[in-house]
Amino acid sequence: MSRTAFEATVLLLALAFAAFFLVTVLPPALAAGDIVGAFAAGFVNPYAAGYSTDVIISAFILFAWIAYERSHLGIRHGWIAVPLSLVPGVAVGFAVYLVIRSRQLARRDA
Repeated sequence: MSRTAFEATVLLLALAFAAFFLVTVLPPALAAGDIVGAFAAGFVNPYAAGYSTDVIISAFILFAWIAYERSHLGIRHGWIAVPLSLVPGVAVGFAVYLVIRSRQLARRDA
């Protein structure tokens, strides 16, 4: 897969998740006005708790990776992925970081 195809695929998947989030998650969260309750709803049963914990730990792993590559590879602007990992979600933050990283490494290698 070419770098361009990779970046397009990753960004398309991120946009798909963002659209899902905007349509499915955001309206009831805004209507309820209870951010803590919305977060707690991810832990209503053992299965949801497993998925929610996986996403939360994945976000922390991404944050550690961003910090590591900033100091060791000089990847700049990775911090943009941190707030995007919180809203709309890790899928978007991860995708954006991969594209930022891919473009900077390609420029360095050229």
